[in-house]
Amino acid sequence: MALDHYVSQVHLKNFYSPAMDGLMYAIRKSDLKRFPTKSQDVCRIEEGSTNAYLTKDRAVEEFLKDVEPRYNASVAKLRENKMDQEAIASLAGFAAYIVACSPTAMRLHSGPLKAQLEATAAILDKQGAILKAPEILGGKSITELLADGTVKFTVDPKYPQAIAIANILHHTSVFGNSPWEILHNGEKESPFFTSDYPAAIEAFDINTPINRIVPLAPDIALRIKPDINLSGVKPDISFAQSNATHRYLKRSEVLEINRLLVRCAEDMIFFREDGDWIEDFVAKNRRYRIEPVTHKLPHGSGHVLVSTHRILAQPEETK
Repeated sequence: MALDHYVSQVHLKNFYSPAMDGLMYAIRKSDLKRFPTKSQDVCRIEEGSTNAYLTKDRAVEEFLKDVEPRYNASVAKLRENKMDQEAIASLAGFAAYIVACSPTAMRLHSGPLKAQLEATAAILDKQGAILKAPEILGGKSITELLADGTVKFTVDPKYPQAIAIANILHHTSVFGNSPWEILHNGEKESPFFTSDYPAAIEAFDINTPINRIVPLAPDIALRIKPDINLSGVKPDISFAQSNATHRYLKRSEVLEINRLLVRCAEDMIFFREDGDWIEDFVAKNRRYRIEPVTHKLPHGSGHVLVSTHRILAQPEETK
């Protein structure tokens, strides 16, 4: 069985520490345990890229053949302001792969599907198309059973992954043709982190697409501002609309980026330089993660579902 990395090793190796031979530092949000690790030992799942819902169940691995081998050269071009189509394709493709195939992505994309199932059940129930439950379940309607938690919908996470993989060129096109801010970090004491979901979000309001913050190496990251006008447009992998500006961040801005990266990580954060402040920094931001949020907006005699993602505080664990 293939052991697939949902965060590319070529990316993680950029965060190896000069103080350790072929290792980087890691810390878990769940228990604050710190440990050294190699890229091949983390962010991997057996058959993680295999998807039986697709005609070609390993299709995304073919996509990665044009992304991963060009990653380091693309980051170098970004630093030197020498971007070209190949570099944009590699970096936009890396971001698209994270939001399509990682465990976080599968969890997030399952949420809207569950909301659609619940909304459909409510409509059918209102039309009388679904019989009441037997007396052993109180003779309740499906709407009542869903409301009290007796009945729950589950979504195979591989299904939303299949949808995302089938649309990965579209995601790459949107990311590559949308405005970029190239974020330069000159703070040697506070290099960028990365994580098991290195595509942190910046959310504003329901009408605005969320920005993606993608750390590429300890000294450089991308802020991708998805252009809403590209959502229904045919993919353009020539990236004719690409444009980028460079920003050199202050220390406070670097800390805010790292705060987002920690809050959006599923569990593991990786970093190049060790420091006494890191455990406390992670501890203050560990009780957050990205969650799917669905809004029901009145429309005619029914509702329209609008799904998005938000960084939400998580409840404290009870023993």
